[in-house]
Amino acid sequence: MLLFCVCVSAWPKSTTTTRVIHPADEEKGDPRFNDVKEILRLALEKTVPEFGPFELRASSQHTNGLRYLNNLANDSDLNVVWSSTTESKERNYLPIRIPLRKGLLGYRLLLVHKDNQALLKNVKNLQDLKKFSVGQGVGWDDVKLYEANGIDVIEAKYSNLFRMLSYKRFDFFPRGISEIYAEYEKESVPNPDLVIDEHLLIHYPWPYYFFVSKTNPQLHQRLELGLRKMIKDGSFDAIFWKYNRKAIEAVNFKNRRIIHIQNHLLPKETPLNDARLWFRPKLH
Repeated sequence: MLLFCVCVSAWPKSTTTTRVIHPADEEKGDPRFNDVKEILRLALEKTVPEFGPFELRASSQHTNGLRYLNNLANDSDLNVVWSSTTESKERNYLPIRIPLRKGLLGYRLLLVHKDNQALLKNVKNLQDLKKFSVGQGVGWDDVKLYEANGIDVIEAKYSNLFRMLSYKRFDFFPRGISEIYAEYEKESVPNPDLVIDEHLLIHYPWPYYFFVSKTNPQLHQRLELGLRKMIKDGSFDAIFWKYNRKAIEAVNFKNRRIIHIQNHLLPKETPLNDARLWFRPKLH
């Protein structure tokens, strides 16, 4: 059953080129969003018959997610962003409620100082986890999530968090399954005291969406149609597995203790019950 029928007849087929400007990488050469950019391009390609040609480029500004959302609200330099969702974001922008990474970012492994491996081995539940502090990027929505669950948070610029962890400024740095292995390979050279914890996995529902301005409903409609086409023809899942299969296979879900954390930021409209949209690990 289709979740949503996108009606395109109200929009005349256009030969005008649609300019789509997405966030630039926060750090030059940052690969964290290569999968999302590939999804974006393919969604636009699949909707050329309905909406006409497009031009896709990155913003001229290299900044963080919070600033990009402000620019989106002001129609300044970009017209689509990708971000975790919250009730406030869905009030202020138009969300496309298709999790771009099938919720995979909600499965978090922990980067820790090698001295803390034994400590985390004894963590059994959220109450135990509250004894430790977590590092997070400035302005990340996860900050509010961890604080709401009683965990102390240290905020810093993303690129500084690895060095701070090696100096024991906080106890662990949770990273998405799709992020942690590449980051560890890169950061363990300048920070040799960092290791990936072998015992725990933190999970909370964490959909990552495309957002557009409320003044741009046509781009919203185009992207939703493109994503629905991709789900139907299998190209959405193909991109997901292309970027995430190796990391998923490395996690060893069956031998990790999973600690579930409540996400009070999650809007009630989140399509949690559509199994097509979410990754579910095999635990047995």
